[in-house]
Amino acid sequence: MSSLPVSAVLPELLLALRNHSQVLLAAPTGAGKSTWLPLQLLTQAGFSGRILLLEPRRLAARNVAQRLAEQLNEEPGETIGYRMRSERRTGPNTRLEVVTEGILTRMLQQDPMLEGVSLVILDEFHERSLQADLALALLLDVQQGLRDDLKILLMSATLDNASLQALLPEAPLLCSEGRAFPVVRRYASLAAGLRFEEAVARQVSQLLREESGSLLLFLPGVGEIQRVQTQLASMVASDVDLCPLYGALPLASQRKAILPAQHGRRKVVLATNIAETSLTIEGIRLVVDSALERTAVFDTRTGLSRLQTQRVSQASMTQRAGRAGRLEPGICLHLIDREQAGRAASHSEAEIVHADLASLWLDLLQWGCRDVSQLTWLDTPPENGILQARKLLLQLGAVDAAGQLTAKGRSMARLGSEPRFAAMLTEAGNDADRVATACRLVAMLEEPSRDTPDLRDSFHRTQPNWQSRARQLQSRLRINGGRADSDLIAPLLATAFPDRIARRRGGEGRYQLANGSGASLESSDALNRYEWLITPGLLQNSTQPDARILQAMPLDIESLVARMPALVEVRTEVEWDDERGTLRAWRRDQIGELVLKVQPLSKPDEETLHPAMLRWIQRRGLSVLNWTPQAEQLRLRLVCAARWLPEESWPDASVTGLLASLERWLLPVMSGVRDAKGLKQIDAAGALLQLLTWSQRQQLDTLLPTHYTVPTGSRLPIRYDEEKPPALAVRLQEMFGEAQNPCVAAGRIPLVLELLSPAQRPLQITRDLAAFWQGAWREVQKEMKGRYPKHVWPDDPANAQPTRRTKKYSAPS
Repeated sequence: MSSLPVSAVLPELLLALRNHSQVLLAAPTGAGKSTWLPLQLLTQAGFSGRILLLEPRRLAARNVAQRLAEQLNEEPGETIGYRMRSERRTGPNTRLEVVTEGILTRMLQQDPMLEGVSLVILDEFHERSLQADLALALLLDVQQGLRDDLKILLMSATLDNASLQALLPEAPLLCSEGRAFPVVRRYASLAAGLRFEEAVARQVSQLLREESGSLLLFLPGVGEIQRVQTQLASMVASDVDLCPLYGALPLASQRKAILPAQHGRRKVVLATNIAETSLTIEGIRLVVDSALERTAVFDTRTGLSRLQTQRVSQASMTQRAGRAGRLEPGICLHLIDREQAGRAASHSEAEIVHADLASLWLDLLQWGCRDVSQLTWLDTPPENGILQARKLLLQLGAVDAAGQLTAKGRSMARLGSEPRFAAMLTEAGNDADRVATACRLVAMLEEPSRDTPDLRDSFHRTQPNWQSRARQLQSRLRINGGRADSDLIAPLLATAFPDRIARRRGGEGRYQLANGSGASLESSDALNRYEWLITPGLLQNSTQPDARILQAMPLDIESLVARMPALVEVRTEVEWDDERGTLRAWRRDQIGELVLKVQPLSKPDEETLHPAMLRWIQRRGLSVLNWTPQAEQLRLRLVCAARWLPEESWPDASVTGLLASLERWLLPVMSGVRDAKGLKQIDAAGALLQLLTWSQRQQLDTLLPTHYTVPTGSRLPIRYDEEKPPALAVRLQEMFGEAQNPCVAAGRIPLVLELLSPAQRPLQITRDLAAFWQGAWREVQKEMKGRYPKHVWPDDPANAQPTRRTKKYSAPS
């Protein structure tokens, strides 16, 4: 084993870990960093505590633990153990524990000191999963505040060295050069005019005919794996086994793909990017890389994820190629033009940038963070994602209106499950039947059936992985026994997915969700005959307006509302009545955007009417108000103040900002307003001043005045604009004697001077009056003397007397 490439840096790594809190290790695929190095650290680093090895995928974690244990002639659960969702093999003598990402986060939450742990290794860090980024942020926080003796080792074949060294400037970077065997990398575009699966199958079958050994084929998703497998079945020789490999496969099928082919046979492993990581697939010397991957991108507008197929990064191509050189010299064929491959992103975008952040925000609140800036991040979680997470957690009852964790939220956080599932488990309480039902539902939703979208069909199915996971969840909740009851499914799902209650609209399987977006079933699906569904499993398609319903069950809406009255919100809304030309008020009983009952209101009180009018304005826009030129200029001055004077806390006066803050500035002046005519009579400028303190009003008038007094004493209006610099239209002669260009915003922003002729026609536009007097003035003077001989056109206008009049009246007395 000492011939493995990573062995060359072992002495240097041991020294670095003794002297530094964080260490970076870049070692190519097959170098032994996952399946050999951790044992050497265990025996040679002199750590008194355990080592935690984080693997991003369950299949890889189990495989790595097995390989490490075999080298000690042991089974997992002795010196080497592993822990993942629904499976744990550790014992009292376990010193090196392989864990998956969510497990590490839960261990940190339960024991921030990580008592008894000396080193945490984050393997395959190039994947930049959400949980890996969170784990690093939490570990750095632990190091800084609790455990300066805790060590962190980040490993991958393709680390983003620049970003990591900027984040961890004290961390040494060690590089293990070379892989065990050389890999020849080839490039070839797929044949035009062929379906993807057919073009890929041809490339694979050709490479198999030309080269010996087993082959690993990287494809973006399960659908492509199944279609390519169908194509290949008739194209490969009889001694070739086709073995799919993806996360949802049963363990036995996964093992078949990983183990060596039988003697005298070859295999083609058709895998997703699950095979990029520490997973060792025996006997591979050929790799075909489709150069594609499928990632989930969360849409903060709909609260749904959509799958996006995209080119992989150069780092992923390197990872994939490395799979061919583990046991002997290999070949990697990238199904992409070499030039296109060179233009690919160097590293994959971090998942934290485009993922659903609800679980991350719940973890941060449990950690004691109210602001993401309190932790150190490689990529800071985006604000929009955090806002959506806060909204969902509020809806689930995990936080209160102030954003603080509730008692329910603390219970949810301790479970370590996805927030919606945690809400369902928590809502089950101590009732054994409710707990058994909730646990079974969570198990089904975590690993959904592909056979049918109807949850009723799956609920009573005997499926070992669901049963095992449900038992584990019941054990965690410490309520065993009980009977899973199908009558409890709807109310439990509604606690976790209130926004995914759906009502049929039109035909062809189309539904509207409580969150306002659309969803659809196949038109032939039997669920279409039901008016109401609850749809926990949804997938947004970038090419379709409606999300695809993957899991659903019918609802008796009246029964559900009777059982859960808190689902219904009573709203007063106003609408424009075209026939009467006025606003009409309605009371609506709603679940989200789904209306259950409507009742007209003749004379609602202002406390009910005015919030409804504000919602109507938000839908219709600010144009329903009376925006005088003075009011619009005030709004624009506030927009400009925020841009030019950022050191002051100016209110957001953009259209979007004002619509979001109607309660602050418009509601206080709405007394007596009951209709659209009353809205038009509101002084919008006076209303906007509600946003400003007295000091800010004084500052605004001083720094961004409405008018400018020119040298003649004329007080002329300044014209502000959201996109253009502020402008002042003035007759040129009234600026005589002004040597420098006038400015606003404490001298930061020069005015655009629109210099006019005596007949008020444009002569020149400038933001540098001094340069104009020195330069272009000569041409203007020459032309104006001939056209307006009765007016003064001095040779030195910067020092001349300003005037509004002709020579007759301008001459000295």
